[in-house]
Amino acid sequence: MYLLVFLFWLILCGKLTLEVILTGAVLTAAIAAALYVLFGHTIGRDLAFFRKLPLFLGYLAVLIWEIIKASSQMVRFILNEKNTIEPTLISFHAGLKTQFGRFVLANSITLTPGTITVEAEGDRFTVHCLRPDFLDLSENSVFLKWIRRLEA
Repeated sequence: MYLLVFLFWLILCGKLTLEVILTGAVLTAAIAAALYVLFGHTIGRDLAFFRKLPLFLGYLAVLIWEIIKASSQMVRFILNEKNTIEPTLISFHAGLKTQFGRFVLANSITLTPGTITVEAEGDRFTVHCLRPDFLDLSENSVFLKWIRRLEA
C-alpha cells in the first residue's frame, strides 16, 4: 500500500527533487499507517494483492470482452424486429465463498448489457434479464470460473 500511495504522490507532484521525495516519503508513511489502522490492512494482505494482480488484470480483460460480446448481442437483438423481449427475474446461488467474490460477480452482471443484478443477499443473486438466455448460469460460466480463481 505504501508504494502505491508514494507512487501516486510522485505522479501528482510531477517533478523529482529531494524535497519532493522526502516530503512524499513522510506523508505517504502517515497515510499508509492510517489506512492500515482504519481498514485493518496488513502487509500480508498487500502482498496477496500483488500476487493476484495478474489474475485481476486477466479478469478485467475477460470482463471487457464479455461486455463487448453482450453489447453486440444487444445491438443484433434490437435491430431484429422478430425478437421479443421476455423480461425475467432469475434467482440463483453462485457458490462463491467470499464477500469480495460476490461483489465482483454482482457488479460484473450489472455491467453486462441486458442484465442487471437486482438483489445480492449472501450467496443468492436475483438478476433481471431482458431474455432468459442472456444470463449464463452454468458452472462453466466465464465470470464464475475467474472469480473462483480470484477467491482461491
